[in-house]
Amino acid sequence: MQQANSVSARLDRLQISKVHKRIVALVGGGMFFDNLDIYIAGAVLGVFLSSGFSNLDQNAYFVSATFLGMFLGTGCAGVVADLLGRRVTFQWNLAIFGLASLAGAVAPNIEWVIFLRFLCGVGLGAEIVLGYGTLAEFVPPQQRGRWVSTLSMISSMGLLVSTLLSWALIPVFGWRIMFVIPGIGALIILWLRKALPESPRWLEVKGRIAEADQVVSRIESEVRAEHGELQAPELRPLVAPETIWQQALVRPLVLGTMMQVIMFAALYGLVSWIPTFLLKQGIPINQSLGQSALMSLGAPTGAFFARLWVDRLGRRVAIIGGSLGAAVMTVLFGQASSQLVAVCFGFATFALMYFLFATIQAVYLPELFPTSVRMRCNAVCVGIARLTTAVVPFGVVYLFNTWGVAAVLSAIGGLFFVQAVIMGLLGRETAGRSLELATEATHRASLEYGSVEATADKAVS
Repeated sequence: MQQANSVSARLDRLQISKVHKRIVALVGGGMFFDNLDIYIAGAVLGVFLSSGFSNLDQNAYFVSATFLGMFLGTGCAGVVADLLGRRVTFQWNLAIFGLASLAGAVAPNIEWVIFLRFLCGVGLGAEIVLGYGTLAEFVPPQQRGRWVSTLSMISSMGLLVSTLLSWALIPVFGWRIMFVIPGIGALIILWLRKALPESPRWLEVKGRIAEADQVVSRIESEVRAEHGELQAPELRPLVAPETIWQQALVRPLVLGTMMQVIMFAALYGLVSWIPTFLLKQGIPINQSLGQSALMSLGAPTGAFFARLWVDRLGRRVAIIGGSLGAAVMTVLFGQASSQLVAVCFGFATFALMYFLFATIQAVYLPELFPTSVRMRCNAVCVGIARLTTAVVPFGVVYLFNTWGVAAVLSAIGGLFFVQAVIMGLLGRETAGRSLELATEATHRASLEYGSVEATADKAVS
């Protein structure tokens, strides 16, 4: 293959600088408001019901419309981002999300709210596919886990902030304010993202070499001004575009999808049900929301520890160890019989879950696929996982009514154990490697040698 000072080599040898932190802020701002909007549902649905604005069936349609829109947005974003670029996709998804959220704030009835929530979901579903993969294409491999985990930490703050805003603002301003805040926030980030450059890795793969060189040259200029002269990039093969329909992608697609299904089932099988679980453990309902808020502090805490350790431990150790820890802690949470014990185990469970979420979805998933098909492959994994959210509530209710809280949490703990086994059998290490070495080279090696260990050795060589 042709050897050149490729865009990937030029980006990979740079030090973290203000330009990288600016990209983190621009991407992270949108993901924060995305997460904020997702978690307002629990609060506003209760107000809808108590005020007579909706009934239980209509609330179910509200939830279903949100996830249907997110599923559609996930698929569309993957295709558009790989074909037309990351930057343009980031613009339309925020515009849809922001405008639909603001329109929902003035909707005259629940039917309009449900329809607008579907549109909002389209924008929400796109953001999670785009954010982590786009940032991964800019930051150097030695610190990629650290900075992509930072993005997850920013995003996870949406759960805590949503809980606090719902508690503070809904009694004063009503439910509509909870649609106004993320809507305005999304449009502000949309305007700020005009400064977000297109991914030079994507431009290079698309053959737009001059544009890729222009973007990287600007980044290099900023890094040089901050850190001094740059080391020379290594010579690497120019990366050819790939198609999603190839044998080499079967293994990472299966691995990524299975882990995403487990993480989504765990998150939506636990987060939305925490107040009910606390009540079942003997904690008064008037205290359950406050206890939930304390537990939700585990979300940014877990992402913070992922930021500290995911590059040091490596992806395989972090995911296997975190999954086993989450399995144990979830089961212990199900056995708690006092407020203090429940809050402590709940906080630890949340922290481990969001440690895994940051490590798997934010860091590891984008590293599994080539640049030319990264967003589409991400969309396949996340899209299939989103479909599981339609059946998870029924499973939770069945287990809860039949065997109680302990059965629900034991089932979630079992899923985490399965995830550890899957990662041990199918996972390969990608920490510290260029995205190109972590994808194209290892895919070719996996076909030749057929084992995780040979794949890693071949990629390094």
